[in-house]
Amino acid sequence: MERGEVALPEKMIHEIRWNPLINQWIIVAGHRGKRPWRPSGEEFRCPFCPGSPETKEFGPWDVLALPNRFPALKPNPPEPTHPSKDLFKARKALGLCKVLIETPEHEGDLCDLGLEHMKKVVEAFTEEYERLGKLKYVRYVAEFRNKGKEIGVSLTHPHSQIYALPFIPPRIKEEMKAFKNYARKTGRCLLCDVLREEFKEGERIIYVNKHFAALLPYYAMWPYEIHVYPMRHVGSLKDLNEEEKLHLADILRVVTATYNSLFNRDLPYIMVFHQKPTYGKNYQYYHMHIEFYQPYREKDKLKYAAGIEWGFWTFTYDGIPEEKAGELKGACSKALKKLDKYLGRIP
Repeated sequence: MERGEVALPEKMIHEIRWNPLINQWIIVAGHRGKRPWRPSGEEFRCPFCPGSPETKEFGPWDVLALPNRFPALKPNPPEPTHPSKDLFKARKALGLCKVLIETPEHEGDLCDLGLEHMKKVVEAFTEEYERLGKLKYVRYVAEFRNKGKEIGVSLTHPHSQIYALPFIPPRIKEEMKAFKNYARKTGRCLLCDVLREEFKEGERIIYVNKHFAALLPYYAMWPYEIHVYPMRHVGSLKDLNEEEKLHLADILRVVTATYNSLFNRDLPYIMVFHQKPTYGKNYQYYHMHIEFYQPYREKDKLKYAAGIEWGFWTFTYDGIPEEKAGELKGACSKALKKLDKYLGRIP
């Protein structure tokens, strides 16, 4: 058992099951239903704050990666409770789950970090991607950040999560197929061409620095969805040079500050790194990018994924992308003024 990990009850199911209807693995982790949900009160001590039992052995720190106490995947998982059959297949929940604590401060967002501190966060994501990707049973390192009760975050201390998966997630598989087919037909990168077209039209571009662009894509599914695209064709964080990492730190702070300026309050979001798999071929055709999903469609109205989205994987965009991009541009302008005044930005 990993340090800090909670032991499973004897009859708790923990395995990966195959869904034959959509050719997709499903992680079954019964113990995760017992994890604390946004605890509070005098008796509660945040496990991510300095001095807690989970962090005190590390001394002073800015960014810290810890094992997840309630992991969906484990390096030493139990055998599946149900033997595999023709249609009902199961395998061990083999993998690793970590939490990346981005700051010792108990409250805040990425936009509240200084630029050099945020670069340390980017470097930590990079190091974990490389380290976990070398494990022989890992096929993909999924790095993501959930923020806000609307997203289902159980602890409010700023943190992200990292899942070292024994399979390539279906969303990444579909992207890889699209990138590969486009490269075969044109000899070019799909995302490089998308970015070129977005710059030609211009109206959906939110923010640009020397090495990255933030935009609401032409094909957005969520009302205020923002993507961050590297200008240079790179497959993962480990392909970035030091200057690019600093510029990535800059644009991630700007995007999160833009969300908080959009409705003048702390807004929830999901941030997902889409990178090439850590196992197998070089995947030269794949272009790394980062996607943000924000669940509000208006200041006090949530965008719910309902029947057409859940049942058919077909999204309906509630609004007009170009109009939402205009709102985000306005919010970005306000966010930049605040960053310049209080924290500064990239030279």
